Amino acid sequence: MSTWKSRGLRGSTLEELINRTNEQYREQGLALIQKIPTPITPINMDKASGHITLAYFEQKSTVDYIGAVQGIPVCFDAKECHTDRFPLANVHPHQFRFMTDFELQNGITFLIIYFSARDLFYYLPYKKLAEFWERREAGGRKSFLFTELDTAFQIPHHAGALIPYLDTLQFDLISRDNEESLSVDGPCAEPEHNELVDGDLK
Repeated sequence: MSTWKSRGLRGSTLEELINRTNEQYREQGLALIQKIPTPITPINMDKASGHITLAYFEQKSTVDYIGAVQGIPVCFDAKECHTDRFPLANVHPHQFRFMTDFELQNGITFLIIYFSARDLFYYLPYKKLAEFWERREAGGRKSFLFTELDTAFQIPHHAGALIPYLDTLQFDLISRDNEESLSVDGPCAEPEHNELVDGDLK
């Protein structure tokens, strides 16, 4: 059972960076993304101050973040990985089920993974996560390697956002539309999703 002390959580840097990025996106009118708090059950309290000093986390039914990007519903979770091997156990079954259900409602879901050894942020699309998840369920590897990932989904570093994941979200939208057009309507079909271009819809 996970617990926390009142000094604060360790390893909250990734969450703080994403929260600040989301605030920048909100101020620029590009997106409205909310952090979903994890419910806690207090165990010990300081009677003098009334502060919780020890508690345990209850299981979340959703992911870390949910909201909308220019009319497109999105949700995602943030993970940190210290090696080039990402254990799928870091994604809880209830989180994967929620992401799957969200995708079935025409939402966009993904993971933001920080590979700390490489100092690199990565956008893992739902489709790729589902491939790794199904491979594990079929008796395959319980993790995936950084070398298995498409470098096109690396989140770029540039001024204007701390973790500019909207750039990679746009690439995800284009990739989804191209795949759907080729598989269903042929190469000349119109894309279903609007594209995000310089913060505006095209």
